[in-house]
Amino acid sequence: MSLLIACGTFWKSYAPAHISSLAHRRALTDLVFYLLLPALVLDVIWRAPLTASSLQISFLATCGIITGLALMWMVLRLLKANKQQTGALLLAAALPNATYLGLPVLDQVIGPHTRATVLQYDFFACTPILLSVGILLAQYYGENKAEFHPIKELLKIPALWAVTLGITLNLTGVPQVEILHSGLSLLAGGVVPLMLIVLGMSIRWHSLHLRFMRLLLPVVAISLVLVPLSVFTMSQMIGFDNDLSIIVTLVGAMPTMVFGIVICERYQLDSELYAAAVTLTTILSLVSLPLWFQWLSN
Repeated sequence: MSLLIACGTFWKSYAPAHISSLAHRRALTDLVFYLLLPALVLDVIWRAPLTASSLQISFLATCGIITGLALMWMVLRLLKANKQQTGALLLAAALPNATYLGLPVLDQVIGPHTRATVLQYDFFACTPILLSVGILLAQYYGENKAEFHPIKELLKIPALWAVTLGITLNLTGVPQVEILHSGLSLLAGGVVPLMLIVLGMSIRWHSLHLRFMRLLLPVVAISLVLVPLSVFTMSQMIGFDNDLSIIVTLVGAMPTMVFGIVICERYQLDSELYAAAVTLTTILSLVSLPLWFQWLSN
């Protein structure tokens, strides 16, 4: 997986010059966002057992996000940060990269059966919260005060349409014929490698400045340690079995969500600071995630 991320970093710098590296990244992102990921979501959610645990997973994801927001808000009362930095740091500390990194990590480390949990964690909580509360925060702290409609923003996410269709087909008992499952699985097979390559292309090494470290270190501690600890604690309190508890905790331990850069740029938050948070937490997660997995597995 690190090799695929490294390939993305290499491709960002040495891709054929007739197309800019940004165009390469956007093309891959659009392919995953509009076609491959919805196919994966539909295939998994259609066949996944939707029980009370689905609501519990959404609850745990929400608790993790609230914990990240609350802790970062308290830290920012002690640190000197302007409004644009404050908005970016709140989003960076609260939103995990559940799908674009969590999905491939858990798929490879634990198994394909984790996909349903990861997608429910993201699309039942993280993405809706990002496109509602997250945008409200970005609008409040950013310089762009343009009006937005949360429902319209949610309707622009193809994977959420796939979630809705998958839930409908699942709950109504419509069987998934083998030829359709094979086609969706074939499309879904490209999600994991392409997402890791895009992640490598999204890392902005130049954004790591020493002047940011006093603001970034709290983000690292909150997103990689305290948020997953809160998710694990709550999962134990509501009686999750050990396997499911490990999965949701690892998703909660993922680094900062890459997609938040788009929100920061759109609402004129400090996107360079947010990109630095993505880069630093992603690098350090290569250490923290194995430690979490080792501790949870004992």
